[in-house]
Amino acid sequence: MRRRSRHINSNEEELNIWPAFTDLMSNAFMILSLFFLLSIVKASILKSTSEQTIAKLSQSEEQLKKLENRVAFLQEELRLKTNQVTNLEGQVERLKSPPIIVIKDSGEYKFEKGKADLPSGLRSKIETDFANQIERYGREYKGYVVEVIGHTDGQKNSSRYSNLDDILEIGNLSQVQVGSNADLGLMRALAVVKVLEDIQRKGRLKGLNFRAYSAAQLVLPKEYFPPSNGNADEPTRRRIEIRFTPPGVER
Repeated sequence: MRRRSRHINSNEEELNIWPAFTDLMSNAFMILSLFFLLSIVKASILKSTSEQTIAKLSQSEEQLKKLENRVAFLQEELRLKTNQVTNLEGQVERLKSPPIIVIKDSGEYKFEKGKADLPSGLRSKIETDFANQIERYGREYKGYVVEVIGHTDGQKNSSRYSNLDDILEIGNLSQVQVGSNADLGLMRALAVVKVLEDIQRKGRLKGLNFRAYSAAQLVLPKEYFPPSNGNADEPTRRRIEIRFTPPGVER
C-alpha cells in the first residue's frame, strides 16, 4: 500500500506544470506588451521629431528666401548708387573742365581794326573745323549752352556813337556802328553766332543754343603775363572764345 501511494504522488507532481506555463506566458505577454509600447512611444517620438524637423526646414527655407530677396535688393540698390556716383563723377568732371575753343585774332582770322566783319578765312574755318568740334562737343555735353564771347584789347574806339540799340533786334548787322570795346566784342561774337546759326539751319549742330557775349578788354588770356598797357595794340588779348556752359537754374 505504501508503494502505490508514493507512486501516485510522484505522477501528480510530474503532471502539475500549468502554473509555471501560465507564469511564463504572462511574462512573455508583458514583455511583448512592453516592446509594443516602446515601439509606439518611439514612433511617436520619431513622428514628432520629423514634424519639428520639417517645420524647422520650412522656416529655414522661408528665412533663406527672405535673405536672398534682401541680398538681391541690396545688390540692385548698390548698382543704382554706383551708377549715380559714376554719373555724378562724370558731371563733376564736366563742370570742372568744360571745353573752350579759342579763336585768336591773328593771321587769316584777324578782324579789321574796329570792325566786326568776319574775315573770309575765319568764316571758312568756322564752317569746317570749328563746326566739327562744336558738333562733337555738343554730343558729349548735351543740354549745355554754347557761349561765344568776344574779347578786345584796351585800344579806344575812334567813334563815340553806337547804334547797337537800333540794329541788334532788327538783325541788320551790316550797318552797325560800334562806340566802345564792349560793342566791338559783342558784335564780333554775334558775327560768329550768325555763321553757326546758318550751319544749324542746314541740318547740323542740332539742339544747340548759341549766345553772344562781350568781355571787352576786361578778361585777360591765361597766358598773358605783361600788365595791360592802356591804349596799346595788344593782339594776344584779342580773341573769340567758344565755351560749353551748363544752363543755370533760377532759384
